[in-house]
Amino acid sequence: MTVVAAILTSVIASFVISTVWYSVLGRGHASDDRRPSPLQIVAEFGRSALVAGAIVGLAKAMDIATIGPMLLLALVLWVAFPFVLLSGSVMWDKVPVATAARHGGDWLIKLLAVGAIVGLWL
Repeated sequence: MTVVAAILTSVIASFVISTVWYSVLGRGHASDDRRPSPLQIVAEFGRSALVAGAIVGLAKAMDIATIGPMLLLALVLWVAFPFVLLSGSVMWDKVPVATAARHGGDWLIKLLAVGAIVGLWL
């Protein structure tokens, strides 16, 4: 039950964090002023569940059950994946730095939150 609780809590936290993050930082951007469709909301919950499930799986496989190592794992995962992908999009696809930074900040906060939740629940 603790694994399910960790995943569900992480999914809800991720959704709330992103909602607040983009509602604050997305102001003034025409593409961010529209509300997501119900399908996009469901898809976002699914994406968050995949990330939380993967982090829980890594924590279990690595026998990590405390918050400190979980936060370190979350930081390493952020550097290894969102940071690398988003910086590549800036370098090769001409994505504006501000856009990549906005998405990178969202991912950093979400991964740290999921790491903290998993570290507390497991």
